[in-house]
Amino acid sequence: MKICVFGAASAHIDDKYVKTTEELGEKLAKRGHSLVYGAGATGLMGAAARGFKRGGGKIKGVIPEFFRDESIEQIYTGCDELVYTKTMSERKMLMEDSADAFVILPGGVGTFEEFFEVLTLKQLGRHGKAMVIYDIDGFYKEMQVFLRSVVDKKFITFELDGMYKCVDTVDAVIDYLENYIQKIDIYKREV
Repeated sequence: MKICVFGAASAHIDDKYVKTTEELGEKLAKRGHSLVYGAGATGLMGAAARGFKRGGGKIKGVIPEFFRDESIEQIYTGCDELVYTKTMSERKMLMEDSADAFVILPGGVGTFEEFFEVLTLKQLGRHGKAMVIYDIDGFYKEMQVFLRSVVDKKFITFELDGMYKCVDTVDAVIDYLENYIQKIDIYKREV
């Protein structure tokens, strides 16, 4: 399975996130999965790539040309395939189209945006791929509370349960991904 990982690029985050992400990447690779991601060498992006590489997995990195040209982010040199795009939008589209499933790691604005884009696309029936949030050390606890409140207030009029899973262990991430049954357009929506 080609697994798209979204996560932090920051090199300044606590090592507990890095080590856990490396473990996840290594275990997924050893189970025959490959990585599709944003090609970064630092933060959780770099950790995922190092883990996949250590586990013998294939890595496809996708990054806009201006990241390289303007030295915005260090690019992971161990990618088996490195694809340059013109824009961030092209980057996301290529990663989304290349993936069979999505893992959302702790991250910042870019990670949140990527998560909400693939969630929106799933809600609209554009894909039925597995989406799992790896909630390392309760990172996404407040977001989960917020999303439930948005549903309760009827700003989201479809059921979020079943669209993605939020788990807090490496094994739970793997179990969800490997046992997910792909569905498209199964979510009740009201207008």
